[in-house]
Amino acid sequence: MAVKKSEGYVVAVDVGTTNLTCHVFDKTGISMYGAVQKVQLLYPRPGWVEIDPDVLWDQFLNVVTEAVEGSCLQYEDITAFGISTQRGTFLNFDKRTGRPIHNFITWQDLRAAELTENWNRSFTMKGLHLGAKALHLLSRRKQFLAASVINFSTQHVSMRLHWMLKNHAELMKKARQGSILFATIDTWLLWKLTKGQVHITDYSNASSTGMFDPYVLCWSSLMTTLFEIPVSLLPEVVETSGSLCEIHKDIFGTRIPVTAVVADQQASVFGQCCFDVGDINLTMGTGSFININTGKHAHASVAGLYPLVGWKIGSDVTYLAEGNAAGTGTAIEWAGEIGFYHKDNVAETSKIARSVKDCNGVYFVPAFSGLQAPINDTKASTSIFGITSSTSKAHIVRAVLESIAYRIYQLFVTVQEEIKTPIFSSIKADGGLSQNDFIMQLLSTLTEQSIERPKQIEMSCLGAAFLAGLATGVWKSRDELKAIHCSHVIFQPCCDARDKYEKFYEKWKEAQARSRYWYT
Repeated sequence: MAVKKSEGYVVAVDVGTTNLTCHVFDKTGISMYGAVQKVQLLYPRPGWVEIDPDVLWDQFLNVVTEAVEGSCLQYEDITAFGISTQRGTFLNFDKRTGRPIHNFITWQDLRAAELTENWNRSFTMKGLHLGAKALHLLSRRKQFLAASVINFSTQHVSMRLHWMLKNHAELMKKARQGSILFATIDTWLLWKLTKGQVHITDYSNASSTGMFDPYVLCWSSLMTTLFEIPVSLLPEVVETSGSLCEIHKDIFGTRIPVTAVVADQQASVFGQCCFDVGDINLTMGTGSFININTGKHAHASVAGLYPLVGWKIGSDVTYLAEGNAAGTGTAIEWAGEIGFYHKDNVAETSKIARSVKDCNGVYFVPAFSGLQAPINDTKASTSIFGITSSTSKAHIVRAVLESIAYRIYQLFVTVQEEIKTPIFSSIKADGGLSQNDFIMQLLSTLTEQSIERPKQIEMSCLGAAFLAGLATGVWKSRDELKAIHCSHVIFQPCCDARDKYEKFYEKWKEAQARSRYWYT
């Protein structure tokens, strides 16, 4: 594939859970123009969350067109094209016609919840745990110890794909016949952009599905066999950055090289230049994700952290350990919908929270999608404790903001205890919630770490751009990327307040314990 010479313009698209965003970047790493559209989620049944692939494709084309035209460039000026996508959202499509068999099933979808619970309680699962313990005793390899305590989650593609195949006999028949193909969002977009020439995903996206073995870097024969998923469905796994494919000339009128495909959280880590072992990135969007760079080794966790491929460039593989708290951003949205603040002005919540000296004994537990690591309880319920006749709207808003900080701090403590890697740099934070000064300051105080917030919060887009630009020579090295990476605000710990908040945090954990095992 011919790669264009470096004129220095990179287009990057991020398909997030909330928004679909496109930016055009120049060599300085500054966005020349950005376009955004809200992702249209569908809720056909309670707990089901889908996306119409045709609508998503139209939105993708629209934001790219708006961003390129808004930056006053021609498509021929684009040196590189990068794509970042939400993870764990998938569909199946007809191999011959390219038509989707069903809508995208998003990572938030809970249709496989009962099936997941049955699997986690099954004799098969108990057998896997016992077998893994035996292998750990024989080999002393920690990855087997991690496997001995792992449970499946609806967030993993594997369970939802298994549910689809199990509940749709015709789909399973076509899968076994080899007449359909599986696609995460990145795979689908590349299929469409190349007019069916490639069926690929990258290592970062593959490692986020629950069907990929990060220790040996290939699709897991154990997982695909367990869940009756024909390997013929799955895409080829390619490098995160490099000469991946070309956009067909009929799409934008000229061929454009696609030189980066990356999962959104891994893209954020790269965009924040967390290239060294021990670097930590905190993305605060619909959910909150802590990712720590573990270098050339995949971390085997017993607390529920997830080993991921951060990126693969040539022979260089960088791994991350990830903990996530789903629903932290949802907590803010919920508070706005209920009317605790004007929902179009999230920044107002910091001011409201600071209008009272504390939360007056009110504690909020954000568990809209259960509680992930280190609790790992899918039956936990979002809860409010301690409401009295003196409780005001400001107390509840403050309790919601504090709960987000406490939940992220809980993840941070888990990462510290498990990874045991010294933190030599400040925590890099991004995402919509990172704009909330109250949460950021409280997190800095609790973690006793400096926290940096960048000038532009859409790090997934920037990370995809950095990866795409490196492949084409727009940027020569990661050191050059570090030089142009710029922080906007640095929050420092408030040592005088830490003891007070540690006590509040311990009380909040009591509330969290009472919110567990609610759904049966």
